[in-house]
Amino acid sequence: MRRAVCPGSFDPVTNGHVDVIGRASALYDELVVAVLVNPGKAGLFDVEERMALLREATAELPNVVVTSFSGLLVHWCQRNDVPVVVKGLRAVGDFEYELQMAQMNRELAGVETLFVPTAPQVGHLSSSLVKQIAAFGGDVSHLVPPAVNARLVQKRTEKESS
Repeated sequence: MRRAVCPGSFDPVTNGHVDVIGRASALYDELVVAVLVNPGKAGLFDVEERMALLREATAELPNVVVTSFSGLLVHWCQRNDVPVVVKGLRAVGDFEYELQMAQMNRELAGVETLFVPTAPQVGHLSSSLVKQIAAFGGDVSHLVPPAVNARLVQKRTEKESS
């Protein structure tokens, strides 16, 4: 069985993430979408909520499995017999950083990396920008899956009422 992992913080998942996940899932028998648990960084959504939003966003992709991981991704790959990491690229800056990571992952554990350029219509998206726009009341409904938009609106409403 051909397996790969698509890791990230997904805080929150955007239509850019869904684009990369959907295209990568067509290449593998199983694509694991792995949410990074970073205890040193407080996200807008906790890990369980990010995983639930990812499951909803990828529900139509039967070969996609959502999980979480902490520590080095290559150690997770070795423990789970996953030989390929899939990374989406938006711009040249992404490539410079991700190339270094890919080379290090290969050196440390023989894990290969597949780069998937995002579709042009979602190449400008980042979770950070989406969160910032949503926090100030901007409409991000066309940038994120519907469930994510609903949760962003709910979070903003909760913040405004407290």
